[in-house]
Amino acid sequence: MPQKKDFYSVLGVGSNASQDEIKKAYRKLAKKYHPDANASDPKAAERFKEISEANNVLGDAEKRKQYDEMRRLGAFDTGGFGGFGGGRSPRGAGPRPGGAQNINFQDFDIGGLGGLGDLFSSMFGGGDGRQSARQNGPEKGQSVEANLDIPFRTAARGGKVPIDLEVSEECPTCHGSGAAPGASLKICPECSGRGVISFGQGGFAVNRPCPVCLGRGQVPTEPCPTCHATGEIRARRKVLINVPPGVDTGSKIRLKGQGGKGTRNGPPGDLVITFNVVPDKFYRRDGLDVIATVPLNIAQATLGTKISVRTLDGKKVAIKIPAGTPSGKRLRVRGQGIQKGDKTGDLIVEVQIQVPEKLSEEQEKMMKEFAESGGLKY
Repeated sequence: MPQKKDFYSVLGVGSNASQDEIKKAYRKLAKKYHPDANASDPKAAERFKEISEANNVLGDAEKRKQYDEMRRLGAFDTGGFGGFGGGRSPRGAGPRPGGAQNINFQDFDIGGLGGLGDLFSSMFGGGDGRQSARQNGPEKGQSVEANLDIPFRTAARGGKVPIDLEVSEECPTCHGSGAAPGASLKICPECSGRGVISFGQGGFAVNRPCPVCLGRGQVPTEPCPTCHATGEIRARRKVLINVPPGVDTGSKIRLKGQGGKGTRNGPPGDLVITFNVVPDKFYRRDGLDVIATVPLNIAQATLGTKISVRTLDGKKVAIKIPAGTPSGKRLRVRGQGIQKGDKTGDLIVEVQIQVPEKLSEEQEKMMKEFAESGGLKY
C-alpha cells in the first residue's frame, strides 16, 4: 500500500476538527481549485482531486472513524505498514522464523471495524470483493465513488442529472475466469493455489494478492483475448442521478447496486456520489435562504420603486423598494428559498445601488442643482 497523504493536512484542519469545520474547509478549497475556475492551471485539477478524496473520507463519519484508527496505528507512516509493529497479531497467525509474523490484513480486526484490507479498499478505491484471499465463489462488484457537478438551481430544487462512469465489469468472453474459450485452468505456480504471496515488511511477513493469478489461485492455459486474463474489463455507463432538493457541496448519496457488476453471479457494487454545486450568476446560498443581488440606480433608491424578481422555480414576485433605500438593504420574501424536509428558507433580495460612470451635460447640471439645493459639497 503506497503511503497516503494526511487528509487533515490536505484540507488544512486539525485532527480534532468538527464535521462542520471539515465541510467548510472542503467548500473553500473546492471553490478555489475547481477545474472550471482554473482552466489555465493543470495542477488545479490534481489538487481538486486530492481535496475531494480527503473529503470523501473525512466528510463521512464512519470512514473518518476508520481512518483515524488506522492513522493512530501508524498505517500511513513512511515505509508502508511499519507502523503496525506494536499491533496485535491476527487470528490464527503464528510466529515465523526470525520473529516475523504472517499477517493477513483481511483478518486484522481493529476495534470491531473489520479487516484492514476492507478499510483500505473501501477508502482508497480498491472496491469491494477484491480481498487478498479471493474465493472462487460469487464476488460483489466494485463500489464506485464519483464527484458530480450540479447547477445551483438543481441543487436547490432537486432534479435529474446524467453522469458518465467508468467501472470494472466481468469480462463477457471468459465470464471472469480469465481463460480463453476452450482453455482450462491450472494451479498457479507462483502461489501454489493459495491466491496470496508473502513478503517481508518492517519485521512482518505481509500477505498480498498473487500478481500472477490475481488472487484466484488458478491461471489459464491460454489467456482470454478480451481481458488478457484479468477476468474483467473497463466499461462506460451512463447513469441518471436523482438529486434530492436542498443538497450542498459535499453532500453524498449512495445508490445500491449501481456500481460495478459482480463476478461469478455476485451482487453489483454501490455507487457513491459526492455533489459539487456550481455557483450561480444571480443566486447565492446562506443555509436554506437564497440571496439575490438586484442593482438599482440612484433615482430608484432615492424615490422608491417597484421591481420584479424571479424566484428559483421561475416565477416572478413584485418587490416594493421604499424611498431612501440604502445600498446593501435586504428585503425578505417568505417561503421562496430552499426546501429541505419540512423546512423552507426565504428569498432575500439584496439592493445594490449603481452609480453611473458618465453623465450627459443635462444630467450633470441637474445633479449639481440637486447638490446645491441640499447644501451638499462636490
